[in-house]
Amino acid sequence: MRILFDSKQLIYKDPFGTLTPGQACTLRIHIPASVQTQQVQCQIGWENGTPMCAVPLSFKETLGTYEVFEGSFSLDAPGLFFYYFYIITKTGSFRLFKQGDATNMEAGDQWQLSCIPADFTTPDWAKGAAIYQVFPDRFYKSGECDLTGKLEPYTIHADWNEDVDWQPTPDGKILNNDFYGGNFRGITEKMDYIASLGTTILYLNPISKSFSSHRYDTGDYKTPDPMLGTEADFTAMCDAAHERGIRVVLDGVYSHTGSNSLYFDKDRTFGGKGAYCSQSSPYYSWYTFYQYPDSYHCWWNFDTLPTVKKMDPAFVEYIITGEDSVVAHWLKLGADGFRLDVVDELPNEFVLLLKQRIRQIKPDALLIGEVWEDASNKIAYDIRRRYFVDGVLDSAMNYPFRTAILNFLKDRDDGKTVRDTVMTIVENYPPQVLHCNMNLLGTHDTPRILTALVDDFDGSREEKSKRRLSRSQYDLAVERLLMASFLQYTLPGSPSLYYADETGMEGYKDPFNRRTYPWGRENPQLLSHYRHMGQLRKAYSCLRLGTICFFCAGDHRLGYTRELDGQRLRIYINRSTDTWDIPAGKVLFGHNLHTVAPTWLTLSPMGFCITEEF
Repeated sequence: MRILFDSKQLIYKDPFGTLTPGQACTLRIHIPASVQTQQVQCQIGWENGTPMCAVPLSFKETLGTYEVFEGSFSLDAPGLFFYYFYIITKTGSFRLFKQGDATNMEAGDQWQLSCIPADFTTPDWAKGAAIYQVFPDRFYKSGECDLTGKLEPYTIHADWNEDVDWQPTPDGKILNNDFYGGNFRGITEKMDYIASLGTTILYLNPISKSFSSHRYDTGDYKTPDPMLGTEADFTAMCDAAHERGIRVVLDGVYSHTGSNSLYFDKDRTFGGKGAYCSQSSPYYSWYTFYQYPDSYHCWWNFDTLPTVKKMDPAFVEYIITGEDSVVAHWLKLGADGFRLDVVDELPNEFVLLLKQRIRQIKPDALLIGEVWEDASNKIAYDIRRRYFVDGVLDSAMNYPFRTAILNFLKDRDDGKTVRDTVMTIVENYPPQVLHCNMNLLGTHDTPRILTALVDDFDGSREEKSKRRLSRSQYDLAVERLLMASFLQYTLPGSPSLYYADETGMEGYKDPFNRRTYPWGRENPQLLSHYRHMGQLRKAYSCLRLGTICFFCAGDHRLGYTRELDGQRLRIYINRSTDTWDIPAGKVLFGHNLHTVAPTWLTLSPMGFCITEEF
């Protein structure tokens, strides 16, 4: 017999999930009577391993062959904590850890417990949102922009449908300086299309004046890239979005700048006032030089991306605290928030200052962080990040969900890991963050989701440029994407759709995941599916904000409910090779679903559906 404790169930831990200071929490542990338990303690420690307190659990009752021990406690201040149980018996003592078993109770990790600020809020408009991510140069071009001041050299594709440039220069450099001319006016012109997908947040990759097409090598933080248009064009785009109930979130790239920038000016494009040109430059203190001027600290050893000292007072004032700081500048022009690039490379103090400043300017501004792991316990550069226990990030890019969904669809998991991954995030994240979480399948940093679902090819750039899915691979990928996106849109959080994934676009990692939107060549089945899912989320609040409870996870099947204020939906996913008979209900959406009797439905293999209980 096993000792029973599951922090995800209220019968063992109440309340579920995170706590606030002073909030009472009750723990119950079920121990077989044969253990002859005399004392039970819950040992709670700080995240650095320092013990904090021992909570005694007293005998409560006997349930069958189990003895139930119960104890309550509260925490005085926000923080990240971990706990385990210390059990004393008539014959000895042992510690009980999260993955302990009958042969080794002390195996595995401790349980996690986060205490978050009582006043930690996230914007209501971002909870349960539907996000559409646009790589600006590759979405849509409308008219011509004045290219005066565009950083050179660059090339412009004559044909929107030409493939991206991928070849390195003779000296082996990847310049990423080919453009198609996608612009603000193009996004504005296609705003009705964006809205038709159920979009409520438009997230744009960097838009500031830069040398490259990806624009993560910032040249001038406060000036839009001439290829995209003017500040007036940007404001008009934001106005068009707001008229349709869509908020605009920008990419904030504050860990580094471009070497070809106003601030560094290695190529002396900006008049020689940058840190590379003069030690008396107002930007000199931003950078770390090892041997001036040619040896300097740069991002991941790319000499075109010199890193900045994030807490340098001049940099902090320029980006955050100044009257016309970078964040203030764009918020006043119409932006509604920021997604922080490589947020784990930014000091906690910097991110907290930025959050406070944007909320001062716009009380409901949104702050998303790029985190590839569980953001609640992230350690980066040997520092524990305090994204939630300090109330800093409103949302994080939810790569754990993506990994779990891919593994499930590619037959590497029978469903149990999907459930465990989802419920771990649900438990570890504050509920106000969970609903804002950026649930993604494709991004500018990953292969196109259609490709990722069937092909793990990792050859050369030249091979990737020529490789395409076969007809059978493509059909299989579409079938898997229908199910993957169904999961994405029915799990807690905010589904994020990378532009053109809804069209059936394929491609490997950068730059092949950044091809132009194939206007007029969309996959109608996928496009219709995404539109339906987007509108379904708008219609049912429990899909946006409801609780989740799994009633099935295993044998390549998933079943869970989403519930809010009496509204209860049941979600079924059949990844198995067999049919699955399920109770009938009001069918809101289904794929490979058949009615077999008044009280029963059948899901064929690769089928899924949502039903509303009668």
